[in-house]
Amino acid sequence: MHYFLTNRGKVRPHNEDNGGVFQNKSHQYLSVVADGMGGHKAGDVASRLVVEHLQEEWRRSEKFHDKLSAGNWLKSAIETANTTVYQKAQENETCYGMGTTVVAVIYGEDFISVAHIGDSRCYLLTSGVLSQVTEDHSLVNELVRSGQISKEDAEVHPRKNVITKALGTEKYIQPDIITKPWQPENKLLLCSDGLSNKIDNSELLSFLTDDKPLEDKAKTLVEVANERGGEDNITLVLSDYCAEKAGDSSC
Repeated sequence: MHYFLTNRGKVRPHNEDNGGVFQNKSHQYLSVVADGMGGHKAGDVASRLVVEHLQEEWRRSEKFHDKLSAGNWLKSAIETANTTVYQKAQENETCYGMGTTVVAVIYGEDFISVAHIGDSRCYLLTSGVLSQVTEDHSLVNELVRSGQISKEDAEVHPRKNVITKALGTEKYIQPDIITKPWQPENKLLLCSDGLSNKIDNSELLSFLTDDKPLEDKAKTLVEVANERGGEDNITLVLSDYCAEKAGDSSC
């Protein structure tokens, strides 16, 4: 049902992205993508710390039967991850100013709970319609929301990559929490902006609806992003709600 992939890209000297797909004691899944803040020291440290924290907390968690408890867990886990990253930054000169985006998803039997900070995204495909679940915490998105620029202008804005909210840069922070239905044949994509900046929604829809296995889809998406410049790290999680029995090769 899930496939995680990260790639350094073609320009950056190292990969500041992180992420993964993890199981808890009840065999429920948590997927995470984190993009260490470019231009800041130790962005890779920040993204690694938040992913490791969420993975460890998730490993110890019990089964979530409803969206409220899942959302509360995400909020609490991300807030404590923020404390971990913030304290590390304050105590280590080489890490001062580091931060990271994060987008994380808990998969229930009939719902997903999504938490995010920054401009890493969650997309959901339902009945052939692709929607962006998260709303970027970014300068250009604020300009779009206030009517100062159009969505088309935002795509080419010189400050497109400036984010207005990041994990680890402030002592206290709250993630956005969103809940959506999760049903057979639904598909989900988490990604850093190294992917979303290179592939538009119509192309994403085409990639997600083809019949290739998840691994092939993920590798193709990364290849396309790199072919179009690969200036940033590229990280994604693909998830399918398979109606077939567990173990089917298509899942």
